[in-house]
Amino acid sequence: MMQNLDAALAARFAATALGHVTREYPNHIMHVLTGPQDARTPRDMHPIFFGSFDWHSCVHGWWTLFTLYRLHPDMAEADQVRATADALFTPANVAGEAAYLDRPEARGFERPYGWAWLLMLSAELGRHDTDEGRRWFEILRPLAQVFAERFKAFLPLADYPVRVGTHYNTAFALRLTLDYADAHDADLAAACRDAALRWHANDRDCQAWEPSQDEFLSPALMEAELMRRVMPAAEYRTWFDAFLPRLAEGEPATLISPARVSDRTDGKIAHLDGLNLSRGWCWRAIAAAISSSAPLHAVAATAAQRHLDAALPHVTGDYMGEHWLASFALLALMDPAHTRLRTLP
Repeated sequence: MMQNLDAALAARFAATALGHVTREYPNHIMHVLTGPQDARTPRDMHPIFFGSFDWHSCVHGWWTLFTLYRLHPDMAEADQVRATADALFTPANVAGEAAYLDRPEARGFERPYGWAWLLMLSAELGRHDTDEGRRWFEILRPLAQVFAERFKAFLPLADYPVRVGTHYNTAFALRLTLDYADAHDADLAAACRDAALRWHANDRDCQAWEPSQDEFLSPALMEAELMRRVMPAAEYRTWFDAFLPRLAEGEPATLISPARVSDRTDGKIAHLDGLNLSRGWCWRAIAAAISSSAPLHAVAATAAQRHLDAALPHVTGDYMGEHWLASFALLALMDPAHTRLRTLP
């Protein structure tokens, strides 16, 4: 039975995220120093996104908080979410985040993972129909536009996709970015779809040599989820059948079986809990896009359940996973209709 994002679980995730988005240390910074003057603290460099161990985790920690705030506005943590957001999401702080990006050395900062999550955060704020939500969206808009322009400059230069299962995966980045682009930037949406089709339209018979030891994304399933988002329904079914032609027979078996996590105190090994969550997200979206009478629907739905059962008990517990896993759990548990699903015959 698929667990629901009920009020109790929302409160648990919100409390977890509130415990790290303003926790500055420990901190893993990705920062190029050109001299001693560049040796700065995380909060000095990033006045909003200084917590959660690293910049991108802080961004999607805030995505988690704003999403839960919208879906469960009566949760006990709502007042703290609102007060903390009001303190940090200010025009001056957004300008400070943008100023960091003006450094020539920051051209590739957080590309593409952090770029996509920042745009996903903006897309979430764009869904809020309250005055405060609209205010936060407008305050963040200049930073979102910086990353939108960076994507539009980068994608024409990207002749090849990046098919790893970590932060550099381009399918994941485009999939998130489309939530923002479809609502707010038609040119970016077109660039994302063009890149996805250039990279993946002719992919066939995926061997799925995964997982690797520190992956939190499935290269195979993230590609399938991106293509579900960008292709018309009938074309996608043809593409999907060719991409995973033996899925009805349970192959590749590795895509259906959750990864084992041997040490959750090791930050890299703990990535595998994220892999199980993100696979659950992809399988759930794919299952919802396939007619319930089709044989592949049961395969996808069962795989989604197995992966979520394996990972959801471990979203909290150790900081190496706790500072980011709730975001991936939330992706997996939200109503699949949120991802603009189309049912395939």
